[in-house]
Amino acid sequence: MSNRLPIIGLIAVVLLFILYSSVFVVNAKQQAIILRFGEIVDVKTQPGIYFKAPFGIFEADNVQMVENRVLRFDLDDIRVQVSGGKFYDVDAFMAYRISDPRRFRQAVSGNISLAEARLKTRFDAALRRVYGLRGFESALSEERASMMREVRDQLRPDATSLGLEIEDVRIRRTDLTQDVSAQTFERMKAERLAEAERLRARGREAAQRIRARADREVIETVAEARKESEILRGEGEAARNAAFAGAFQRDPEFFEFYRSMSAYSSALDNSGTTMVLSPDSEFFRFFRNPNGTASGAAPAAPAAGAAQPATGQ
Repeated sequence: MSNRLPIIGLIAVVLLFILYSSVFVVNAKQQAIILRFGEIVDVKTQPGIYFKAPFGIFEADNVQMVENRVLRFDLDDIRVQVSGGKFYDVDAFMAYRISDPRRFRQAVSGNISLAEARLKTRFDAALRRVYGLRGFESALSEERASMMREVRDQLRPDATSLGLEIEDVRIRRTDLTQDVSAQTFERMKAERLAEAERLRARGREAAQRIRARADREVIETVAEARKESEILRGEGEAARNAAFAGAFQRDPEFFEFYRSMSAYSSALDNSGTTMVLSPDSEFFRFFRNPNGTASGAAPAAPAAGAAQPATGQ
């Protein structure tokens, strides 16, 4: 019995080795290409545990794992020329996946680096074609999205021949070269200065119109006010003259007395004016008559029914 233990152990080791050589695991991020004597016999794209013929070291069955994820390839600092002759510095990337592992193995032996090297040339050429068909402003406008779709569509046939599928293409950066940037800045500066001058000219024109309209309105308003004031002054003068005429007609002596008092008030106010007049001057005629009438005027007749002064008998 003891002589059989080494044999049993050896058989167990051989069986474990055969089992280990026959089993392989595919996870969610991988795809498996099964090769038998260098030829593709099967492709496993779903995760799980699979079996193959053992002894891959004798080229019986080999398993090559390839990516089952979306991969990214960047293309940086590409100088492209637009239709106007100016240049852009462009950074872009594409997202792709291995859609046909069998063709991928046949085209590039399942080598990602070799596949990306081939795609790089086609990617560069597609970017140059798309930019070259457009003007200077296109890459900085809403047309940028359609440009990315065009690059993607141009890459897809070449990618399909490699067993790849282009999911998306994105332009990360589109910058003007230093020379073009300086020229563009000067052009934009000149345009802005011209626009500013146009705006200032419009402002001056509008200000002149507003000022002229305001001046005209001021003149019209002042003229209308003067007209109204002259009318009111004339009406006031007429009313005053009518009042004076009525007063004169009712009591000429009182009217004359009132006019004289007004003249005294104006002449003898506190203005400091010195007047040298004769006491017999006509100006003081009401001061010389104790009856309050002008000098030389007949005294007022006594009222009817008044008592007569007594006479000596």
